[in-house]
Amino acid sequence: MNRRLYAFLLWLLSPVILGFALWRAWRRPAYRERWRERFGWGARHRDRPIWVHAVSVGETIAAVPLVHALQARYPGVPILVTSTTPTGAAIVSQRLGTEVRQHYMPYDLSGAVTRFLRRQRPRLGILMETEIWPNLCHAARREGVPLMLANARLSARSLRGYGRFRGLFAPALASISAVAAQSAEEAAAFQRLGAQRVTVTGNIKYDLPEPVAARERGRLWRQRFGGRPVWVFASTHAGEEEMALAVLDALQRQWPDLLLVLIPRHPSRRPEVVARMQARGVSHVLRSRDEAVSGKAIFLVDTLGEVMDFYAAADVVTIGGSFVPVGGHNPLEAAALACPVVWGPHMENFRGITRDLLTAGAAVQVPDSVVLAAQLGAWLAAPEAAAELGARGLLLLQRQRGALGRTLALMDTLDARRGLPE
Repeated sequence: MNRRLYAFLLWLLSPVILGFALWRAWRRPAYRERWRERFGWGARHRDRPIWVHAVSVGETIAAVPLVHALQARYPGVPILVTSTTPTGAAIVSQRLGTEVRQHYMPYDLSGAVTRFLRRQRPRLGILMETEIWPNLCHAARREGVPLMLANARLSARSLRGYGRFRGLFAPALASISAVAAQSAEEAAAFQRLGAQRVTVTGNIKYDLPEPVAARERGRLWRQRFGGRPVWVFASTHAGEEEMALAVLDALQRQWPDLLLVLIPRHPSRRPEVVARMQARGVSHVLRSRDEAVSGKAIFLVDTLGEVMDFYAAADVVTIGGSFVPVGGHNPLEAAALACPVVWGPHMENFRGITRDLLTAGAAVQVPDSVVLAAQLGAWLAAPEAAAELGARGLLLLQRQRGALGRTLALMDTLDARRGLPE
């Protein structure tokens, strides 16, 4: 398939895409907000921003240090941040507020992406991680907007998927001014797919700011939890909450006052998760209601943007999305707070990070819930060993910093810097 055929097929499907957008807005009210932006409509601007696109929560968190670095380097240039999901947009609002301008990323329809570029007039587009959209790349080249793929990663599954349509994606990648890859492995994958200007810069996610405020908020949460041992299971998906309840039941036989801080990846799943807890007769409270935790088995975090606060309050941490075939979530925020971290068999989206942590003896991977319960129990029984493992994770993170600086340096050497002030 070539790009013209792709664009034509999407044009034919545009009524279906509109119907899907309306259906999703009906099912999830958050998608009703600014829905016109998903078709490229929005206020016109002439201030030529630097545009950073981060799909959802993980990419947005990784983009925050980059946005701050861009603001420091180009203080007179506005920053536009686009998201794909409402949760990603909420993180932008929470962590960047009015420092940046927000917009939803339009669907990859030729008219929508062209309208977006002409109305926003970015001088540079920085796409985070794995955002390869043929119509967008073509429109950016036609409109004279250089693109850079930052913190670029490509899972084996994504490589296979893109590879089936190499004739479509190779020209898109070839039009990108710079690909800043997380690792040599990722760089080789992008080159096989057709990228021509690829540099290994490392993973920006290691460049987390020092979590001073999170540590203090975590200390306050520890006080509210009354000194109970705390297990944080973060970014869970469907199927993992049921598993967590079974593991909690097993652990509470030895640690009856153990508190599970359960943090679903999507807060909108709260009714589903609450129904599961009620069906099993497990006592719980909701973060959104600010209820007392005393005597309850589970503290359900149905809010956004507080994960690091609860990591700071944790004795042990489990990474969600790893016991179901989702690909896992970023464990570095837990490592930044020296937490002992364990995850399941599915961490394909974070191969480099998980390999680094496992090699350093700073995390543990387990195959199932039975071994998870055993590992958590071992850490709860030997907190000194757990703390030592967490300290190794923090040390690894500190040693791996620097990708952000290398990414900014790459901007200085390539034509991606066109239009930026000296």
